Amino acid sequence: MKRKTMAWVLPTLLVALSVVGSGAPTSAHSERAAAAPTTAVPTTAVPTTAVGPQYDTTHVYVTPGDVDTFVASWEATFGGTHTAKVVTTVTPTPSSTESQLVHSPVGTLSVFDFKTPVPYPFGTERTGWLVSDLDRGVRQARQSGARVVVAPFDDPIGRDAVVQFPGGVNAQLYWHTKAPSYAPLKTVPDNRVYLTPDSVGEFLGAYLRFTGGRIVSDQWAADAGDIGLPGRTYRRIAIRSPFGNTVVSVTDGHLPHPFGRETTGYAVDDLADTLRKAEAAGAKVLWGPYTAGGRSTATVRFPGGYIAELHTAH
Repeated sequence: MKRKTMAWVLPTLLVALSVVGSGAPTSAHSERAAAAPTTAVPTTAVPTTAVGPQYDTTHVYVTPGDVDTFVASWEATFGGTHTAKVVTTVTPTPSSTESQLVHSPVGTLSVFDFKTPVPYPFGTERTGWLVSDLDRGVRQARQSGARVVVAPFDDPIGRDAVVQFPGGVNAQLYWHTKAPSYAPLKTVPDNRVYLTPDSVGEFLGAYLRFTGGRIVSDQWAADAGDIGLPGRTYRRIAIRSPFGNTVVSVTDGHLPHPFGRETTGYAVDDLADTLRKAEAAGAKVLWGPYTAGGRSTATVRFPGGYIAELHTAH
């Protein structure tokens, strides 16, 4: 499996600004700092265990019995293919789930339909990241400031662990005995993270160190209509890394449903057309479309309960 490298460093200034300057919706500080984005400037090359964003799968836990309906609706909306369902154990303690992998142009999904109760803390991990070396990935997670909440364990096709970044953001690291080969994505999805001003600084420090990421946009007074609060503002941070894209929403936690429930955002060329396809395939639009600053967004619930954010690619 090809190993990749990425330059990273997190200047002390970034951490300090993130800790003391994190804005919540409608804060006066956010208004004053709107034109002051913060960007990490890489200076030191270090190895990363990332393999590629097409291998970073959103974990979708569907309502029992709805896996076929969900997959059909997803593929009717975005296109793509899926693997055959298998009944297996994907946790280190006894459990049983139907498992299926969905490949689509906008992102890869690992879909689970559990036939037994889901062992804790599974179901709280938002994504699975393929790493080139699981043990090194776990060491790097700890060194970055993340915690290991599920120690490495064997699964039927490889090994896994679950790590938690500050702010309570869980991600699963996985490694396959036989290296997979997936086609590149048409668009790379956004891992959508909701944090408070109290936790964002520590999160950024750990997350950027582990992922080898950099901040490409830091809007202190973004239009909060994006998160169901038109007429208000919030801090919106966009990150790019070898593990894919991440959008961090820093808020006071006063969020209307379903915001904070959507763990992934998907970029599409024509949002209106995509929403028509989604609704025709049994999905429900929960918010939007909302347009501001040349960007349109909507939030959709697919059959099986999966909630996703959709936005224009350009």
